Amino acid sequence: MTAKERGFLLLTSQLGDPARRPLTTAQFRVLSRRVREMARPTADRDLTQQDLRALGYGPEQAQRILVLLHDQTLLDHYLLRAAQAGCTPLSRLSDHYPMSIHNRLGDDAPGCIWAKGDLASLSKPAISLVGSRDLTEENLAFAQEVGRQAALQDLVLVSGNARGADKAAQRSCLEHGGQVIAVVADELERHQAQENVLYLSEESFDLPFSAQRALSRNRAIHCMGLRTFVAQATYQKGGSWDGAVRNLRHRWSPLYCHDDGSQATKALIDMGATGIFISELHDIPALPIRYFSLFDQ
Repeated sequence: MTAKERGFLLLTSQLGDPARRPLTTAQFRVLSRRVREMARPTADRDLTQQDLRALGYGPEQAQRILVLLHDQTLLDHYLLRAAQAGCTPLSRLSDHYPMSIHNRLGDDAPGCIWAKGDLASLSKPAISLVGSRDLTEENLAFAQEVGRQAALQDLVLVSGNARGADKAAQRSCLEHGGQVIAVVADELERHQAQENVLYLSEESFDLPFSAQRALSRNRAIHCMGLRTFVAQATYQKGGSWDGAVRNLRHRWSPLYCHDDGSQATKALIDMGATGIFISELHDIPALPIRYFSLFDQ
């Protein structure tokens, strides 16, 4: 791991210490932009108090950043624990960092994503599937067919590993010989290694589940797919709805909703999503992309 990659972790991770206060995504974004704009010497070197003051930070802010960067021993212990759990850090500077996330989120992309499993699937074309935990029979069949078609069309399926649509699509994909990337919102280290499954987690490999983490990881799911499919959503409620609306607002990936006639689906289509039936999934890369979005107005 390079010094810059270690810097990403030192600044953005709790490193297993609940009392540690890493930079927020917004704070890290500001620091990254300021560092890029500063006049740097030819040789790389560590940031100093003088550098940070020149970048506009007050004494307390500058000292906080330096303290974070000096936690080298804590980082070494954390990386050792991660290796023992089979978890690999992928900083924005890592070769395997998902470029679709970096390209679509820019400076808002997580400083580090943790992985458990075969990283090869990150280099293959993928589609994403999101949806409610409690599905109607029709919507369940749609989720399963998305997973099946991903396998048959040699597309990696990206989903959130949650009960309902996620699990149904993942199982279907694996049963038909496909590959799955599961972006989890709980402790990555607890997931057992599984053939053809790559587990990913934002922030850390040991953080427990939280509603905030579940909502945050939706952006990664939506960003990683060439297309994103919504098997079912609840109008103005829940993570599937929230992620779909944010996708349409930020254009992370073309969004397709199972056209089940529900209030949520009708609203998402009005915002710019494309309604789709199960019979239209036979050639996913050829699906037309709708460029209109309510948020363009």
